[in-house]
Amino acid sequence: MKFESAMLVFWKDWKEIRRNYQVLAPIIFVPLVFTIVLPLILVLVPSVVGMPGTAFQLIGPMFENLPPEVRAAVSGMGAEEAIVYVFALYFFAPFFLIIPIMASSVLASDSFAGEKDRKTLEALLATPLTEGDLLLGKVLVAFIPSIIVTFASFVVYCVVVDLASVLRFGGELLLPNALWVLFIFGVTPLVALAGIGVTVIISLRVKGYREAQQMSAILIAPVLALVFAEVGGAIVFGPLMILLMIGVFALVNALVLVLGIRHFHREELLTRGG
Repeated sequence: MKFESAMLVFWKDWKEIRRNYQVLAPIIFVPLVFTIVLPLILVLVPSVVGMPGTAFQLIGPMFENLPPEVRAAVSGMGAEEAIVYVFALYFFAPFFLIIPIMASSVLASDSFAGEKDRKTLEALLATPLTEGDLLLGKVLVAFIPSIIVTFASFVVYCVVVDLASVLRFGGELLLPNALWVLFIFGVTPLVALAGIGVTVIISLRVKGYREAQQMSAILIAPVLALVFAEVGGAIVFGPLMILLMIGVFALVNALVLVLGIRHFHREELLTRGG
């Protein structure tokens, strides 16, 4: 396996991806919703923040499970400010897992299964590139952009939340903090790799991009489960949860890596090339 050869695959695929608005649209639109639209709705729309009693009933179980120091900080706030604080720093955190999963699975679907749609798979497999070169190059073309989008989204989210805190409540800068830095830089890269790995396995067994993307959408289900579990008070966004997620996704990546390498062979790709 040669990194230079893998980068040839990376640049070839990236030229295809950057011209494909079907691939780029969700990668641009979804982060904008999570980093700008949702926080602004939370802060500015009266129907969301103007009913503190209803909102406190919604976040009651989650509020009870927050660390004591957080509950102490919130107890000194007004109802509206407390809701914004809890949602921005805790409730919205699992949504940031959707960004790397969505971006990496969309890019990986196009990079692997898209070759079948473009009828370029046979020509690619006929090159002297090794299977390791091909696999690494295609993983990189999904991983690097998805991580850049995730990190950029985090920066935008920090700016929006801090502006809301300062301008609306005259409060302090809330983000970034150590918990979110550990979450973004420790968890999201592993989540992106897991999304890529699962999408690779799916792409090897389907006939084209659309089918691969549809099947990869199931990856969002565990993230939605985390959101509902947090709202219900079953889990809380904190150091223990983050370390647990790092361990779980590291194990998932190891398993997916073994399965991906085992099935990524020229003969199988040609047989299933559709």
